[in-house]
Amino acid sequence: MDMSDFGERGGERRSRLLPMNMTASISALDPEACYRAMQAKDARFDGRFFVCVSSTGIYCRPVCPARVPKRENCRFVLSAAAAEEAGYRSCLRCRPETAPGTPAWSGTAATVSRALRLIEEGALDEGCLEELAARLGLGERQLRRLFLAHLGAGPQAVAANRRLLTAKQLISDTAMPLAQVAHAAGYQSLRRFNDAIRKAYGVAPTEIRRATENRAGSTIRLRLGYRPPFDFSRILAYLKGRAIPGVERIGENSYARSFSLGGASGIITVTPVAGTNALEARIATLGSTQGALPVRAISARLRRLFDLDAEPGAIATALARDPLIGPRLEQAPGLRVPGAFDGFELAIRAVLGQQISVKGATTIAGRIVTKFGAPLPGGGAEGIDRLFPAPKMLARAELSGLGLTGGRIATLKALSSAVAAGKLDFTPRESLEAKIAEMTALPGIGEWTAHYVALRALGEPDAFPASDLGLRKSAGGGEPVSTAALQAMSQAWRPWRGYAALALWTT
Repeated sequence: MDMSDFGERGGERRSRLLPMNMTASISALDPEACYRAMQAKDARFDGRFFVCVSSTGIYCRPVCPARVPKRENCRFVLSAAAAEEAGYRSCLRCRPETAPGTPAWSGTAATVSRALRLIEEGALDEGCLEELAARLGLGERQLRRLFLAHLGAGPQAVAANRRLLTAKQLISDTAMPLAQVAHAAGYQSLRRFNDAIRKAYGVAPTEIRRATENRAGSTIRLRLGYRPPFDFSRILAYLKGRAIPGVERIGENSYARSFSLGGASGIITVTPVAGTNALEARIATLGSTQGALPVRAISARLRRLFDLDAEPGAIATALARDPLIGPRLEQAPGLRVPGAFDGFELAIRAVLGQQISVKGATTIAGRIVTKFGAPLPGGGAEGIDRLFPAPKMLARAELSGLGLTGGRIATLKALSSAVAAGKLDFTPRESLEAKIAEMTALPGIGEWTAHYVALRALGEPDAFPASDLGLRKSAGGGEPVSTAALQAMSQAWRPWRGYAALALWTT
């Protein structure tokens, strides 16, 4: 088996700053180490902590171009939300809203990581904390305690901070009307948006826009930070062989795709930003748009697609001494797990990939899009002219004649119907095991497919399709080990078994 197949033919017929363990708390920050990193303006620590400057009342990233403040005026916190909670305003020069996001597994519990992803997607913009806690299988007070222990701020403070930083980025970097900025950032009223901006920055949104209007254009641009190293070309190479015809296009140094979200449709193009640790996403809408563009949802999906919230240093440190995985990670610094922009699309692709080659699954996916995908307004762009079919469409579609077996058709229809009816979604649950059980309850979806979907669509870093033949052969040096043996072996790689799987598949 070609290891680059990345499992699509499945078996189912330490830095001192943040300790690399699951129980680290806010007290784990070493102030002296933080100050030295800030003096050096070391980009490797960007996003891993923030500095609150008592003499100015402002908080900054460690790479801020401003003069380094005196040590006695500096207080260090793990998150921008903690700085806001302490009464500090974000710096207009280093712009904390563009710092890399909170790492999913570095010093935070799995439950907090799942909650952060849900908050990033707007779970607390309209919903309440009690509902968020219920989705994670916790009580409200327990969730609040976890956030305070790991981030130094409660869930609602984190959500408020994300709304504020998203709004600031949209004001500075786009030409969106301010009313649309408020809605896209998650504010329920223009008044709350104006009050939040005035309180945080001391000026009205119009004044910030006036100062940065030369950078705003007709195409919305988002900057997505990450922690180096980051092997963008390796992710592109993986995605290129699986690009769905008509929906995705992979260039030498770019990724582009169609999208339809929140009443808006168009094309997103992602490229690296030279000289920085960031990608730039250009969002061009096509046709008429109903309501505000869901910028936060798009940003969250792109971060998941390119695994931008990974902490490569933590992963490498944790797995470096393993005789099987360590040497492979040395070969591929910056290894990330290629994710998915749309969970349903990825799940359909995973089912198509059962027992056939990557090329064969891609061909059939293209046939499905050609027959059932809605055309983009205005014809789209070169190589991108359709949207991936919606769950309701595929649930009632006639899929015969496309090269699918009867069993595969039944699985695709069951999956599409479950998503269309709201019985299955692709948001995190209280545990990886709960999500696997939810998916394997559908006919034709077993452990391999469920773990593969959890790894790529949900960004679950500990998902591990142990029955995969490619993994078993790689772990056995060419001779497959048993699924049970690989499961036992993988316990040493937790909670990053997904990265271990990628290392075994691709190096």
